[in-house]
Amino acid sequence: MSSIMNRTVTTSNVVEIAPEVKPPTWRAKLSRNPEWFTVGLIAAMCLIVGAINPRFFQLATLFDLLHSATTMSLFALGTLVVLASGGIDVSFTAIGALTMYAITKAVFAWWPDAPFALILIVGALGGIVLGVINGVLVHRLKAPSLIVTIGTQYLYRGILLTFIGTTFFMNIPHSMDHFGRIPLFFYHTADGLRAVLPASVLALVIAAGVTWWLLNRTMMGRGVYAMGGSLAIAERLGYNLRAIHLFVFGYTGMLAGIAGILHVSNNRLANPFDLVGTELDVIAAVILGGARITGGTGTVAGTLLGVVLVTLINSVLILVGVPSTWQKVIIGAFILIAGTLFALQRKS
Repeated sequence: MSSIMNRTVTTSNVVEIAPEVKPPTWRAKLSRNPEWFTVGLIAAMCLIVGAINPRFFQLATLFDLLHSATTMSLFALGTLVVLASGGIDVSFTAIGALTMYAITKAVFAWWPDAPFALILIVGALGGIVLGVINGVLVHRLKAPSLIVTIGTQYLYRGILLTFIGTTFFMNIPHSMDHFGRIPLFFYHTADGLRAVLPASVLALVIAAGVTWWLLNRTMMGRGVYAMGGSLAIAERLGYNLRAIHLFVFGYTGMLAGIAGILHVSNNRLANPFDLVGTELDVIAAVILGGARITGGTGTVAGTLLGVVLVTLINSVLILVGVPSTWQKVIIGAFILIAGTLFALQRKS
């Protein structure tokens, strides 16, 4: 009889201490999917701008946004990889400017009929070389990557302006000009204008797919997130930190080199003063997409959404009469709101 009573008490105790399952809070949902905050901001902006100017809801607007966002998206995908590893790179625009101008000048002078595929490959290789220099310096010096890439940014920029040239190229190699004119899709608007989706968007789609695969389906991607979470733990787990540093900065440099070549082709102008100065917009887009500046997080989808949001602010607000001087104010306010929300959900 006593044993039966004991079993009864034990059973009742187990029932009493069973944990209560609570539905996830909005903070928990935001923690798992921080890009939903960016989706909400994009939706709100589209509704407001569309209500003020109904012409916004046209396919031509989407084409213009994709055209404007291609170069920034390639920069942002590289920045995502660096931030996920716990570092930060501000030299990618200088890499893009140096590769695009030096290669355009060299091709125009020595091989004007060079095929575009070869020019793009050379741009990617040039970006890799400059990016790997960043990786070697960060690993060998054990210095913060921000300090190192500020230095290399000035170095690459100085090499471009001092030894390569400062003259605009209004005429670019034929293959680059031809690629920039290739329409992936086009149609004529009601106003008789020709809305064109450029072929360079394909490069963005491929880069996004490759970046997603590298970060989510390879050991190198796991190492990138592990190093961003904790450098010491990643080393104890057996990850080769030198290889990760070289990959992270080399990959970022490669995307920057490709972005530079596509930038010249799309704009049909080689300007050595282009690109540099957009670093903060790119980093802001990645942060608004859910990546933490401290590393270990970030997604390709969130990064692209952040680029969409920043592009909307920089390009579309002019349609509704918002002065360009307010663009930085709005981006800064969004970053502060996002940072506050992400900080609150981490404390929950």
